[in-house]
Amino acid sequence: MFSGYNLADILPGEKVTTIVHRDFFVAIRRIIFFILLLAIPIVLIIMVNFLFPVLLERVWLWPVLLLSSSAYLLFIWLLFFFSLLDYALDIWIITNIRVIDVHQDGFFSRSTAEIRLEWIQDISSDSNGFFATIFRYGNLNVQTASEHNSLIFEQIPNPEHIRDLLMESVNKEESKKKTSS
Repeated sequence: MFSGYNLADILPGEKVTTIVHRDFFVAIRRIIFFILLLAIPIVLIIMVNFLFPVLLERVWLWPVLLLSSSAYLLFIWLLFFFSLLDYALDIWIITNIRVIDVHQDGFFSRSTAEIRLEWIQDISSDSNGFFATIFRYGNLNVQTASEHNSLIFEQIPNPEHIRDLLMESVNKEESKKKTSS
C-alpha cells in the first residue's frame, strides 16, 4: 500500500502501516487567512481614497505606498510559504514496530522522534472546536511511561480511526510478545 514511501532507517521486518498528514481543511483555513491578509492593503488604499482624496494626489505618497505594500506582500508571501511548508512536511508514520513523528520546526530545522509500539501505554484523541467537530479532525496523544516521551499528532483527519488502528497494532505487538515468551 505504501511501497512508494521509503524510510531512511528501516528496521528488519518493518512495514509502513499508515502515513498521517494534517487534515486538508487546516490547509484551506490557512489559505483563506492569507487571502484575507492580502486584501488589507487594497482595503486601506480604498479607505484612504474615500476618506482623504486629497492625500492621494501628493506625488511623494505613491512611491511610499508602493514600497510599503510591496514589503507587506513579501512578508505575507514568506509567512504563507512557511505555513504551507509546515503543513506539508509534518508527518506521522505508523509501522508494525514503531511510530515516527517528523516535525518541521522552521525552514532549516527538522526533528524526528519515534516510539516503539511496545512502549505505548495510553492513546487518546480529541476534537475541540466547531470546525474540528464538523470536519472530523483533531489531535491524537500517544503516551509512554516516560514523562517526556509522548507524541502528539496535531490536527489529523479522523483521529478516532487512527487511534483504533494504533491500538490494534499495539495489541498485536503485545500478543506477539506474550506468545514468544
